[in-house]
Amino acid sequence: MEWHEIRDPQDTELDRLAERYRLHPLHIEDCRHRNQNAKVEETRGYLFAVLKTVQVAEDGSLSVADLDVFLGRDFLITVEESTQNACRHMIEQARAAATGKRADEAFYRVADGVVDTYLPVLDHFSDVIDELEDQVLDRPTPDELARIFETKRSLIMLRRVLVNTRDLATHLQRSESELIHRDLWPFLRDVYDHVARNLDLVEMQRDLLTGSLDIYLSSVANRTNQVMKVLTVLGTIALPALVISSIYGMNIKGLPWIDSPHASAIVGGVMLATTVVLLGILRLMRWF
Repeated sequence: MEWHEIRDPQDTELDRLAERYRLHPLHIEDCRHRNQNAKVEETRGYLFAVLKTVQVAEDGSLSVADLDVFLGRDFLITVEESTQNACRHMIEQARAAATGKRADEAFYRVADGVVDTYLPVLDHFSDVIDELEDQVLDRPTPDELARIFETKRSLIMLRRVLVNTRDLATHLQRSESELIHRDLWPFLRDVYDHVARNLDLVEMQRDLLTGSLDIYLSSVANRTNQVMKVLTVLGTIALPALVISSIYGMNIKGLPWIDSPHASAIVGGVMLATTVVLLGILRLMRWF
């Protein structure tokens, strides 16, 4: 079995291999165009698969890259479209494990390794969601809201990758390709099970993130309600004093105590008394 590694899709070595193994031009074009969906196609003489590797970028976002694989009876070609550390490490491990093995066994090692790259990403987002839940419960800020939406976008992208990968694994199970020996079918079913389980985890994480968003919105609404309650209490307490001061400020003749030398003290006492009474009423109503 010959394993050919192409680390740059634009490498002319890919054209040489295409001529040698009679690879379809459309498959070569797929290799050189990024952002393909995960898929598998079988033609006469070989099987072509687009796998998706993922890892968490330095800024915390999700990085997705294509890994194109050609499987023949006695050859395997892998075309990497990125310099992801996770992808490179996975290829090295798969190649070491497939030494002296058949081409289809090497293909299984690659597919299984790709699926294994999803687990660290899922663990990362689990930690992010736990942290966000604590922060929105403690003191929510617009920064947490932005992180919630960024994480939600990443989970949507990861879910799309997993759905397409699940379809790919389903096709491999049901195709019963002559290029894949029967003894590998249980292992391919295991790959499918891992993808399905990861997809369930993503769905659960999306639900948890939606819950965090609901908690954030509820917390903000509660804080707004508290502010409005305080303003309402202050306005209610100040209203009688404002009315009394406004009336006496117009110097209308005939008002009680208008000519009294103690008018200021009396009016002030009335204003204080109304304030105390209102405070007592609001306290009984449990407004504060």
